[in-house]
Parts: sequence; structure tokens; C-alpha cells
Amino acid sequence: MLVNVQQQTIEPLIQAMIRPGTQVYSDEYGIYGRLCEWGYEHRTVCHGRGEYARDEDGDGLHEVHVDTIEGVWSLLRSWLRPHRDLFQEKLPLYLGFFQLVHNVRIRGKGLLQPLLSVLWRNSPESMKSLIEKVGLYD
Repeated sequence: MLVNVQQQTIEPLIQAMIRPGTQVYSDEYGIYGRLCEWGYEHRTVCHGRGEYARDEDGDGLHEVHVDTIEGVWSLLRSWLRPHRDLFQEKLPLYLGFFQLVHNVRIRGKGLLQPLLSVLWRNSPESMKSLIEKVGLYD
């Protein structure tokens, strides 16, 4: 959602969201080229060479890959597909809700309790008003 995706625009975001010293895995897109200078451990795979995972220590496990985040993006695209014609300014709300649903790893009616907990924690007065309107405890 950045209009101008360059190292200078992502550096403050990365530093605000990721603790220095964290291991970051990415492809070789140039925007990530200074992660080590910024204080992060950085490993890459080169999709251009057909590399999608790498076993660096020979134990048979492919430690370097970006499959996890690519899987999340795939899920996000599938989740957003029914919501055609989204307003761009509302996208952060959709992403936040997707993040909550993905992270609690609960689907269907079981999602109601974690969702209400987040809402209650962030805005108890609004939740009390909603409960009264809906009549959940009548």
C-alpha cells in the first residue's frame, strides 16, 4: 500500500515493525538489499535461477525459503476475491481483519469469541453499546 516502494520508504516501516537482529527471509528483490546494514540477519532465495528453497547446512531441511509469506499472500488473495471493488482506503481494515482471522486460526462460529475479545479490549464502551443494541445478554 506504499505508493513509492523504495529502500528509503520501507526502512522506517521495517525498523518500526521488526526487531533488529531478526532473521529476515526474502527473494533477491533489490529493495531488501540493505537489510544487513539496517541490523537484520538476511537470507535470500533467487527465484530468477529457479531457486525457491535452500538447505544451507546439509541436514535435508530447506531453511531458506519464502513459502510461508507467499502462502499467506495466496490465502489473502483468495479471501479478498469475493470482495470485488474494494475501496482502496478501506484495504487496511480488510487486511487487519484477515490478519486477526489468520492468526487466531479459528474459522466459523468459533471466531466470534476472539473477535469480541479484541473489540472489547480496544473499545469497551463501544462494545457495551453494541451488546445492549443486539441484546446479547437479555
